[in-house]
Amino acid sequence: MKNKVFASLAAVALAFAAPVMAQKSAGNLVDDGTIATSVKGSLLAEKGVPSGDVNVEVYKGVVLLSGFVKTQAEKDAAGKVAKGVKDVVSVRNEIAVHPATSMGTKLDDTMLVSKVKAALVDAKDVKSGQINVEARGGIVQLGGFVSGDKMKARAIEVAKGVSGVKRVDDALFVKPE
Repeated sequence: MKNKVFASLAAVALAFAAPVMAQKSAGNLVDDGTIATSVKGSLLAEKGVPSGDVNVEVYKGVVLLSGFVKTQAEKDAAGKVAKGVKDVVSVRNEIAVHPATSMGTKLDDTMLVSKVKAALVDAKDVKSGQINVEARGGIVQLGGFVSGDKMKARAIEVAKGVSGVKRVDDALFVKPE
C-alpha cells in the first residue's frame, strides 16, 4: 500500500515538475528528480509532518519547501527532514505557518488559486508553469524556481492584482547558476 502511494506521489510530482525540468541538463534532471522523490518520501514517512501540504522543488540540489502548515514545529520538522536527504546542497524552507481554515474558506481559497493561476497564464511575461500557487485564508503563496528577477517581480505583481487576494507570500527564488 505504501509503495503504491509513494509511486503515485512520485508520478504526480514528475508530471508537475516537467516544465521546470525541461530547462535542465540530463544529469541535473536525474539528480534533482531523485532528490525530490527522496525528500517527498522522507516527508511522507515522517510523523508530525503533513506531507500533503508541503511542496518540494529541487534545482541543482537546492531544495525549496513551500506550502502551508499549522505549526512552526511542522515547518521545522519538514526542513530537518529535507536537510537529511542525500545529495541535498541546501534547503530553503519557505513553508508558511497558518491556522486551519473552515470548509467554506477552503472552497474560497480553491477558487482564489484558480483565479491567480489564470492571471499568471494570461501574463505573457510570466512562465506560469514554473510557479506553484497555494492559498490559505486569502493569503496567496507563490513558490518555485524562476528564471529571473523580472519574472519574479511580475508574478508577484500579477497575483496582488487578483480580486480576493489579501496578501502575497513570496516563496519564489531565482534559479542559482
